[in-house]
Amino acid sequence: MKAAIGRVLILAAATLTKTACGFQQQQQLSTSKRITPTVSTTKLTMTTTEDDTNSIISNADHILFDMPVSNNGARCRIILYKKDISTKNQVEIVSPMKLGGLKSKEYLAKSPQGLMPCLSIQKEDNNPYGISSLAESDTIARYLLSEYNTLGPSFLPDHPKSNQICRWHDVYLTSIQGCLYKPSSRLPVGDYADRKSALAAYRKNLNVIEGFLGDDDDDEEKMSTTYLCGEEISLADATLFPSAVFATYMLPKFDEDLDNPQPPLPPKLTQWFDNLRNNDEVFSKVYDEIMDPLVNSWEAKNHRWDTIWLAGLRDTAPGSLFDKIIAGEIPAAIVKEDDHILAFKDINPLAPAHILVIPKDRNGLTNLRQATAEHVDILGKLLVAAGEIAKDTELGFGDGARIVINDGEDGGQEVMHLHVHVLGGRKMAPKFD
Repeated sequence: MKAAIGRVLILAAATLTKTACGFQQQQQLSTSKRITPTVSTTKLTMTTTEDDTNSIISNADHILFDMPVSNNGARCRIILYKKDISTKNQVEIVSPMKLGGLKSKEYLAKSPQGLMPCLSIQKEDNNPYGISSLAESDTIARYLLSEYNTLGPSFLPDHPKSNQICRWHDVYLTSIQGCLYKPSSRLPVGDYADRKSALAAYRKNLNVIEGFLGDDDDDEEKMSTTYLCGEEISLADATLFPSAVFATYMLPKFDEDLDNPQPPLPPKLTQWFDNLRNNDEVFSKVYDEIMDPLVNSWEAKNHRWDTIWLAGLRDTAPGSLFDKIIAGEIPAAIVKEDDHILAFKDINPLAPAHILVIPKDRNGLTNLRQATAEHVDILGKLLVAAGEIAKDTELGFGDGARIVINDGEDGGQEVMHLHVHVLGGRKMAPKFD
């Protein structure tokens, strides 16, 4: 096969071992309030043999490198299933592990960001595109719709509403979906420095997509059509449905009141999602493909959400005096305030100028030792505010200030809500007591 179209040569035949990503019996999870829906026994089989990467991976015209849990890859699988495209001869689905994993040299040569899905174009003939692989799900999906336009439904590739939903999904949902499952060490997500703000933005953008569906129905909370753009399936359905699987399973884990959770999807999207999941064979199949690893591997085996902030880990410490100051229940001489921080004069000053700077949302920061990557942004805001206050001569500061964070009982902390002391107005001794 020609190197220009991504085929790999072999000097001796290699046996391809296919490993089924089967469903295991769902286990009872120990964490209270965890949602563990029943998963059917539908299986998605993908080539996952980790033999010599110089061997022939597939003789199909295309290889879709993907795994069942990938919501972005799932939009492409929906197209394959709906169009009845042969997953043996036309587009074979292969795990990236076949090339050594997402970060292997071989896979990165095809998908520079090391993400799923990735489509390798292997056809020897009739490949006028001058490219051997595609590495973005929307691009792959539209390629498949063009390449196999005579098969099955068209997916309405030029429908304005469908394209608007697809674009909004890819720019404003997929870019921050990591807030639903990534550990603190992999923050920030998108434009959001902390998980709480990213989760709020995720919900907001689901509501924006709900708004695209219009309000001309007799009942504004009900869908009048089967699919997002009418009675014919569109690319918007294939794009949004897999992410709705993520949302319905993961968002409830982050509800502040687990006894009264918010609906993960707005009303119309809920009806649309439930209808496709229960009544459309292909969407039901893809739902099961995604849910199998989520339930049986991510949750039951790896306990992924047990150590994720705002899901398995929460701020359970009692409130403090500062909460009442923030709420306005106790008066304070406020000198600086914005959406994130509050600064006020200490009622028992240890210097002519003594200001306390606190985060408005404690978010687990009872003291500095509780800080994680979830708190990088607010910690920076606290120090920037402290520096600005230390320059304010009207507050009594002169040439500099002492900026201190007391941490815990041994550190002299009295209020269990992280706060920064800004002291000045006199020359400080160079040593602490």
